[in-house]
Amino acid sequence: MSEETLFSKIIKGEIPADIIYQDEHCIAIKDIAPKAPVHLLVIPRKIIPRIIDAEAEDQALLGHLMLAAGKIAEEAGIGEAFRLIINNGAGAGQTVFHLHVHILGGKNFSESSLGF
Repeated sequence: MSEETLFSKIIKGEIPADIIYQDEHCIAIKDIAPKAPVHLLVIPRKIIPRIIDAEAEDQALLGHLMLAAGKIAEEAGIGEAFRLIINNGAGAGQTVFHLHVHILGGKNFSESSLGF
């Protein structure tokens, strides 16, 4: 198993967090530094440091994270318009090296400075 992370400690209940969803494969929490009116994180229970570190055996888990993200977005009331982001590495803005999917919603992203 990989090194303990902030997220693995949240999953174990060692650090408090606003958990809004959980199942046998992942949890979802509210981001403590939101970048949108709705900013949630979907975190696998298995520690995978970065998406590039995922292996073939993680394929079903990665698919589960996408399906869970859609369900969580719908339950959060943003199911028709939201953005999913996975940062890979420090240069891409990843600060916790435990794979997680950002769900951002509650605002219009069509005017994004990123152009997508």
